[in-house]
Amino acid sequence: MATNTAVAKQQKSWRIYGRYALLMFVTLIVVFPIYATVLSAFKSGPDSLDHPRSLLPTGLTLDTMRAAWNLGHMGRLLWNSLFVSVAVTIGVIITSVLAAYAFTFINFRGRRFVFGFCLATLLVPVEATVVINQRLIDSFGWKNSYQGLIVPLLATAFGIFLIRQVFMTVPKELIEAASLDGVGHFGLLREVAMPLARPTLGALGLFTFLGTWNQYLWPQAVVDDQEHRTIQIGLDALRSADINRFNLITAGTVIGALPIFVVLVAFQRQLVRGLTAGAIKG
Repeated sequence: MATNTAVAKQQKSWRIYGRYALLMFVTLIVVFPIYATVLSAFKSGPDSLDHPRSLLPTGLTLDTMRAAWNLGHMGRLLWNSLFVSVAVTIGVIITSVLAAYAFTFINFRGRRFVFGFCLATLLVPVEATVVINQRLIDSFGWKNSYQGLIVPLLATAFGIFLIRQVFMTVPKELIEAASLDGVGHFGLLREVAMPLARPTLGALGLFTFLGTWNQYLWPQAVVDDQEHRTIQIGLDALRSADINRFNLITAGTVIGALPIFVVLVAFQRQLVRGLTAGAIKG
């Protein structure tokens, strides 16, 4: 009996070691490209081409990062991306909350049809609407402007669906009690629905901020001047640099990825909690 117990414990230990070994292997696969990219950003052009020595943390210099910052006008690009991302995030949260509240607590004719039509927009590829939206922006005179970058992104069916899932978990008894107390729609939204959806709102805000920061197709379609370029399309300016210093693009990429890396690390727990809370009830 003791022998069987010892064998079972040993097998359990080997299974644990195997899982850790697999996790370490997968982590290595994921981290290695990031490591190589960051290392290349701190090396000169010739050193970054000298394999396998280029993968060793030797000959590091800040000159590449400085050159990328100056040639790519990274300060302006980061400000544009930050302004657009924050504005879009605030707008998406507001529109998602109001639309989700209407779809959850207000009975109106065709509510299910309108909500289904809203969700159906998720099936339409972004690429299929770029040309039409670009012409619309041109007709408004919003090309090369912050309005053109922000306004078309202020509402998303994903955000509406996510917040609606949380609002559907509000107990009917609580809604009836609020109604008997004379609480109106805005009171119910402020006092009952919003506190319940707070984790999901944080996750939606973080998700929207990251997605907007990484936008490339839409800014490329409506912006062609230096003043309104965001970080993703601004990196194209570094391609005209000396071919022997191709790692300027790598340095610019690291600079552009650093803010979202900090945000993601700081709020990753909020992201997981919020998305999980939004999936409680279907």
